[in-house]
Parts: sequence; C-alpha cells; structure tokens
Amino acid sequence: MKIESLALRELKMRLRFPFETSFGVTLHRSVLLVEVEADGVTGWGEITATEGPFYNSETTATAWHVLGDYIAPFLVGKEIQAASDVPALLEFIRGHEMTKAGVENALWDAEARQKGIPLSRLLGGTLSEIACGVSLGIQETPEKLMAKIEQELAAGYQRIKLKIKPGKDLAYVSEARQRHPHILLSVDANSAYRLKDSEHLKKFDAFDLLMMEQPLEWDDIFSHSQLQAQIKTAICLDECIRNANHARAAIEIGACRILNIKLGRVGGHTEARKIQALAQERGVPVWCGGMLESGIGRAHNIAMSTLPNFRLPGDVSASRRYWEEDIIEPEVEVSAQGTIRVPETPGLGYEPRRSKIEQLTVKHKVWNSRVAVTT
Repeated sequence: MKIESLALRELKMRLRFPFETSFGVTLHRSVLLVEVEADGVTGWGEITATEGPFYNSETTATAWHVLGDYIAPFLVGKEIQAASDVPALLEFIRGHEMTKAGVENALWDAEARQKGIPLSRLLGGTLSEIACGVSLGIQETPEKLMAKIEQELAAGYQRIKLKIKPGKDLAYVSEARQRHPHILLSVDANSAYRLKDSEHLKKFDAFDLLMMEQPLEWDDIFSHSQLQAQIKTAICLDECIRNANHARAAIEIGACRILNIKLGRVGGHTEARKIQALAQERGVPVWCGGMLESGIGRAHNIAMSTLPNFRLPGDVSASRRYWEEDIIEPEVEVSAQGTIRVPETPGLGYEPRRSKIEQLTVKHKVWNSRVAVTT
C-alpha cells in the first residue's frame, strides 16, 4: 500500500450525560479522527487522547503536534506491505502510543477494505458477536448509582463496572452488591489509591468482585504485585500496561490476574494482538477498555474484541449511551442479551457520516504528497 494522504480532524462532541472518574468530570470531548488514503482506499482511526494529561501523558494538543510535525511528514508517500509495518516505522518516536494508534488503526481499516474483508477477520478474530459491559461514572449518592445500575441491567449489559475513589467507594459497592447479589460487578479506581491503603482495599474482598481495576499508581507495576498478594480480589491492570513487555512483567511478578487492553494506550492493533497472545499463553484473560470514543474508535474496539482470549465483557457499549447522535452509520447497538453483532462488511463495518463529521469539525489538516493543507 502506498500512503497517499493523511488527514487529521478535531471534532467537538458533547456527551449525553456527565461522566465522572477519579480524574474529574467530562461532558465535552475533543475527538481526533485520522483519515488515510492508500492506493485509492480510505481508512479511519481515532486518537483516544483526552484534553488534559490525566489518564496518561498524551493530550489532544500533543497528538496534533506529534502527528503533524513528525508522523505525517514521515509516512505520506511511503510504501508499506501491511498496516502491521507501521509500529516498526515509527519506533524513532518514543511514547505517544495513542497518536500512533490512530494512524496505524486507520491503515488497518484501509487494508481490510482493500482486501474486501471485515477488519475483525484481518486481525484474526473468530467471534460473530461480543459480550458487552458498561462503565458507570461516580454518582453523587448510592441511590443515584442504583438507578443507573437498574437502567443498564434492563438494557441487557452483562457486566457492571463502578468508578470509585476515596470517599465514594465502599458504601456504593456494598449497596450495589446487596441489591444485586449475582451480577458480574467490578470496580475501577483509575489510580486513586496507594499501597498504604491496602487495609482499606482488602474490604472489597467481601463483595465478590470480578476485578479491581488499576487501584494504585498509573506507572507502578511492582506495587500492584505487593497489593495482589494481600487481597483476594483479582487486580486488573490498565494504565500500567503500554506494551507486551509491560504485560509480561506484570504477569511474571503477579501484579494482576486480568488485563485490560485499550488500543490507544498500547499503540494500536499490532501491539494489542501481541498482548492478547501473550496473555492467552499465560492463562490470563483480557478484555477491551473504553476511552469515551466516538463510533470510529468504538468500531475498532469491536473488531479487536473478537480476538481469542477476550473472555470477559468489555466496555464496548451502544452509541446511544454516550452520544445523542454518533458519527457512524449504522450506530452501534447492543442486543437485549448484552451483545453486539460483529459487522461482516469490509473494513470497520460502519461507515463514517461525513456530513455529521464536517458539522462537528473545528480543525482540519491534510498532508498530501508532503504538502499540508489546513482548513
């Protein structure tokens, strides 16, 4: 494939409801979309960085800088055999996994379209439908959280994940477990605790949780191994795992029993496949995490979730949970059984709605034959 052009767009999208984590509250998202053209075929990807450096060190501003000043000038005009060639080509850029992932994933979409097969099949996926869970932001009171849980269970979701932070944790989880003793229930701390809080975190063992996600520092694998040795609840690592080497280290020192794979965090489909293969070999289940993506990123998550060893329901939910109107057609829908059918059409299986994308675009730049055009 010859990479003929690369375009980057910034969209302003408003969530249907505020989403609170230990980082803060999100209502508006600056969504970065990557559009590539290779051999006359177009592919789409999404850079899942947020506006501030709170989940990791990347932001929408740094992504625009790195893609515009380094990645696009280097890649446009290049010939590649496959999308999986991209990580090696971009090794000279350290970090910036989310930015790289947006570009690489767009090329995976283009390659699948070029070959006339679904992206899931090109990746090696085997599932015709995937199991879905939901992530519920921190609520003002346990009562408001219970109402949210009831709503999502009625919609069919197979797993409920609760965001927690100190002061809004045990009482909320206790109430959820008392009301729903048999559901798959997990918690996600987004690094809100420290190893000194281990006695407090032990109390979560009473709630028969599927997992406790990233309780400690975002870049500290070792402390998680110390905590896992003290608690019965399975730890799932998220922010700590940015590549297969991190996953191997975490598994070997007993820092976790489950891994969350986010395409942006690990740099794209190529590295995600390495992590899922390693985890499968070691008997560690994986699942797909979410970053409040638009339909483009959500479609990539669906394709990835069809790979072997994605044994647990992921955070891949319906478009309507987040957006009044998504930027793809058809929009992502979840069945009454809490599943999403995997598209069988070439590429992502969902078509970008160009008119809607244009309407929401606030910034746009195209690199074509090493000439940049800004609109």
